[in-house]
Amino acid sequence: MKLLFAASEALPLAKTGGLADVAGALPGALAALGVDVRVVLPAYRGTLEKLVDPVRLGELEVRGQRFTVWSGCLPGSKLVHWLIDYPWLYARDGDPYHDPQHRPWNDNAWRYGCFSEAVARLAMGEASGGWKPDVVHCHDWQTGLVPAWLRLRDPAPRCLFTIHNLAYGGLFPRAQFTALGLPPGWWSLDGLEFHGQMSMLKAGLVFSDAITTVSPTYAQEIRTPAFGCGFEGLLEHLSPRLSGILNGIDEQFWNPASDPHLVQTYNAGNFRVGKLANRRAIQQELGLAPDDDAVIVGMVGRLTDQKGFDLVLAALPELLKLPIQLAVLGSGDKLLEGALAREALQAPGRIGLKLGFDEGLAHRIEAGADLFLMPSRFEPCGLNQMYSQRYGTVPVVHRTGGLADTVVDATPRTLKNGTATGVVFEDPDAGGVAWAVTRGVELVRDPKAALSLIHAGMSRDFGWQTAARQYLALYAAS
Repeated sequence: MKLLFAASEALPLAKTGGLADVAGALPGALAALGVDVRVVLPAYRGTLEKLVDPVRLGELEVRGQRFTVWSGCLPGSKLVHWLIDYPWLYARDGDPYHDPQHRPWNDNAWRYGCFSEAVARLAMGEASGGWKPDVVHCHDWQTGLVPAWLRLRDPAPRCLFTIHNLAYGGLFPRAQFTALGLPPGWWSLDGLEFHGQMSMLKAGLVFSDAITTVSPTYAQEIRTPAFGCGFEGLLEHLSPRLSGILNGIDEQFWNPASDPHLVQTYNAGNFRVGKLANRRAIQQELGLAPDDDAVIVGMVGRLTDQKGFDLVLAALPELLKLPIQLAVLGSGDKLLEGALAREALQAPGRIGLKLGFDEGLAHRIEAGADLFLMPSRFEPCGLNQMYSQRYGTVPVVHRTGGLADTVVDATPRTLKNGTATGVVFEDPDAGGVAWAVTRGVELVRDPKAALSLIHAGMSRDFGWQTAARQYLALYAAS
């Protein structure tokens, strides 16, 4: 089977969130099953230089602009990556979607509209060196127009569209629809129109042959008003082609036994020594008091209300009554950044905060923390709760989406039978967060319970092999 895997970011070329982790790991797992994969994404600043001896595959003229297609592999890998190169659109400072001040690029509709059209043309064999896929796997709104363009071609590859976060609908004014020269018939309730705007995500939903989300629970949740972001009626209508496949994690990149970011590696047999060394490292890095008895609660991620950081701020008066230290790494909402920074100043030695992204520190927090807090209001899948279990850190999560699918709550029954791996709470509010962290502190301070949770978590299989086989079956059936 030949597969074109289209995404707007992929490790190690570009990353803003979990999509990059998926696009960086799933194609390799599929290739290991015998799939002939090409990963395609825009050539952002610095990405072309990361490929080993890239070759010019061809050129595409899209909307009056000439795009160059480069082909190459990453160091130590045989997986082929295609980069669609047009520096004026993609080789910019900032991240793939935002300028250095974290403001969305005002031409994002054009940037990813052109990218999607270029991908569709590649899928039809143009500028691809004669290679043509059987299936195109698209991810999130940035590739939403790919299935739409391919629906106009016959024969065309089958299309699968994966929703990583329904909250990002790729919404733009109708003027952008016109500027992109999209077929007028697409502006309808059965096409891209969404409450008077164009939704690129809706295009992916409507025109694809199959739809997936990144966890089974999220696939059910998005068919309800509470989680559907206005798409719930459409998704209910499309439910026969909707399914949830749980993300995996890159078990080589996230492996405490060989992680180069750790000050000391460890495994399930010697985790105490390794975790102690890494907890002391993050205490020093984040300005936390050198206290071996404190329970370190880690948080890594985008600082948004979705991720529940505002709930943590509201719960802080209660949390700081506990024998904990809070280790936070992330960036995002400026109000949340400011509020967390003020709280860190008011609680020196108790709250350690680094604003921004630091891959090494993210790994060390996973390794050095006792608890990892994820109070997300909704979470399509989440990866950190899986990293945490692999690193012997007890996740504390709200029961939603992929968090519900991957963490086994510590109840008397699950602790007794050795399946418990974390704390799962029901209410996404300050009280729920305070209760859950209190429960987590009690568990990790109980030697028997802590050992059971750590061993159960570190023994779980979160690799990509299971998901890859499920995707392969869906490619064949779509």
